[in-house]
Amino acid sequence: MDPVTLFALANGAVKLVKEGCKLYKDIKGAAGDVKDVLKDLDDQFHNKYKDRAPTVAEKNQYIQEKNRIIELNKKGGETTSIYTEIGNHLGAYYDNYYKCQAIFEEEEKRSKNEVYTGEDSLGKRALQRVLMRKQLEAMSSELRELMVYQSPPELGALYTEVEEMMKIMGKEQKIAYTNQLRINAEKARIAARKKKKRIYKITCWSIVTFFIVSVVLMFAFVINYRIERHPELGNCWAPKGSWLYKKWTNLVWATCE
Repeated sequence: MDPVTLFALANGAVKLVKEGCKLYKDIKGAAGDVKDVLKDLDDQFHNKYKDRAPTVAEKNQYIQEKNRIIELNKKGGETTSIYTEIGNHLGAYYDNYYKCQAIFEEEEKRSKNEVYTGEDSLGKRALQRVLMRKQLEAMSSELRELMVYQSPPELGALYTEVEEMMKIMGKEQKIAYTNQLRINAEKARIAARKKKKRIYKITCWSIVTFFIVSVVLMFAFVINYRIERHPELGNCWAPKGSWLYKKWTNLVWATCE
């Protein structure tokens, strides 16, 4: 995959982690005795509008929040699966992060020995690479802030464990991915050489074929012109009286008037 695709996958994984953390936090906040939570919500609502009557929109918002808390309370047993999903998405982010880093490093090494022939300018590619690196690092910082300092403690522990594990596995994966990139690049070079050689052969055979056909047509034109202008020389491809005519007519299977 190219860095842009990997970056998009990493960004998508971060969004899913954020959504999972929010849902996990909401469910944990609504866990326990839902009556106490709803009573506290009622007290806040009445204290807020003790000096004036709430509008219809404000009442509807209050009712929607109560229903949301009730539904979240019903999902109390789903936190384990959400916790697992958050871990999977976090792992997907780091996986694509290290793959991006591997591509960047490999491109930097190849740029020392290979001439860039792509459509984008070198300046544009360099800027794109710098921006993606900074955004990937910003994502990592944002995830750390969200999971360690703004979420339940177990999510902070999950982030720390995954981060420590990916420091080891990510380096190993980056090496393996780098090796795969080199293998793919070598295969691409071999395929390009074969294609170039195949095109060269086709071109050569096309030129030879064109030359032979042109010569044959030219001889046919000359012979036909001679037969029309000098019928006394016969209608054979070799004119009468020539040594070619004698050799040709001496052949058993040759019939030439």
